[in-house]
Amino acid sequence: MTNDRQLQIFLDIATEAALAAGAVLLGYLGKLEEVREKGRGGDLVTAADKASEVVVLEVLQRHFPDHAILAEESGKLGNADSEFCWAIDPLDGTTNFAHQYPCFAVSIGLLIAGVPQVGVIFDPYRDELFRGAKGAIATCNRNPIGVSTTAELSKCLLVTGFAYDRRETADNNYAEFCHLTHLTQGVRRSGAAALDLAYVASGRIDGYWERGISLWDIAAGIAILKAAGGQVSAYDGSPIDLATGRILATNGLIHSSLSQELLQVPPLSTWSHYNP
Repeated sequence: MTNDRQLQIFLDIATEAALAAGAVLLGYLGKLEEVREKGRGGDLVTAADKASEVVVLEVLQRHFPDHAILAEESGKLGNADSEFCWAIDPLDGTTNFAHQYPCFAVSIGLLIAGVPQVGVIFDPYRDELFRGAKGAIATCNRNPIGVSTTAELSKCLLVTGFAYDRRETADNNYAEFCHLTHLTQGVRRSGAAALDLAYVASGRIDGYWERGISLWDIAAGIAILKAAGGQVSAYDGSPIDLATGRILATNGLIHSSLSQELLQVPPLSTWSHYNP
């Protein structure tokens, strides 16, 4: 069993790594010489992603040489048999970053026995540091944060995203976006899943859902959101399966109603005659 002191050590080291990586990102902002596509659909990678990841890996591997690591750019590293696995997104929001759109972050999460239990998300542009761990209080810049108290969908502000395969699949979240835009005060699309979860944790957003995301996108945010009193599940409300790339995350009060709406979204082809 991991005790509170150990979790605090993990949290502090992840913070050290995230702050260092954030400084690297700011050094690259507006100065990129090349932006490359990793695959179809606009999945970008830059020198900033790679330089940020190098910094995070150096810190984590120096302190925890026996831990496993799953990093967006480097893949699987370290001890594959370890119960401790760091999930790293060195630049969540690469497309935003490449366009100098100020919505991006470093995301570092620690899974223990497959469960996200420690998370650090650093937005260097706004200088906001979100932290959380099992049994601890979630914070932003060391000040306690918590989820919103909104209990009705009609009064909610939600956030979501669209996967890189959205052009090739009918399961692209467009219908869900339209459906919930009609039922709420609005749905935002930030382009940075880690910040989406951090904003739910801090009460700025009431709920978030998305498909087609990777473990490094959400591991840190899940840990922070749970520490802030939020709820995370699969779309149908069952325990989340991190391998599916689908997540529903809310303040808890709207979880059931948002889940129900997601499960009954009509096909997009019917929308010309749809009026909720």
